[in-house]
Amino acid sequence: MTQDLFDDEVQSAALPLGPGAVVLRRFARPDEAALQDAVRQVIEQAPLRHMVTPGGFRMSVAMTNCGDLGWVTDLTGYRYDPHDPESGNPWPRLPDVFRRLASEAASQGGFDGFVPDACLINRYEPGTRLSLHQDRNERDFSQPIVSVSLGISAVFLFGGPKRSDKARRVPLDHGDVVVWGGPARLHYHGVLPLKEGTHLFWDGCRINLTFRKAG
Repeated sequence: MTQDLFDDEVQSAALPLGPGAVVLRRFARPDEAALQDAVRQVIEQAPLRHMVTPGGFRMSVAMTNCGDLGWVTDLTGYRYDPHDPESGNPWPRLPDVFRRLASEAASQGGFDGFVPDACLINRYEPGTRLSLHQDRNERDFSQPIVSVSLGISAVFLFGGPKRSDKARRVPLDHGDVVVWGGPARLHYHGVLPLKEGTHLFWDGCRINLTFRKAG
């Protein structure tokens, strides 16, 4: 099914996932044109790439960064770095539409005053997935994570503080935003293998923006 870039038939709504975690349905839809332009501009400056984990595995999800810091992984480990390791240049600046959307979504989720300094841009193609993990490379766990889903739909896994905790399966559509922090900040989460689909935002792919206060 083709999902229309400007389909606004369903109104924005909030879906609680538990204390400190919520899905804001279609929250990013009003900014989709500006977000699309901003994503393209960032990728032009810092192209998407498949990073390698410390164990030597090539990640199936292509990614890049913008902001003061960027998340990177290689054979030496996981970390945040102010420079793109491929070019040696600072990461592209965080677009204004990114910063505003992340702050407004965090506030809607109960976390006022969120000012991200890092945004990971992930491109999921059909068949790619993200295994359950915690976001724990940041310095301040009092700050939330804000994750924006754009393009074709995905199934988000949201578990508990232990990897063995049962993970809830949460369908995410274009424009949905997940915010988690406080008691949910270190909960395990991931994405099931992406199914085939098309969408005018990014044909055949899902773009995910993950905002963090890393430094």
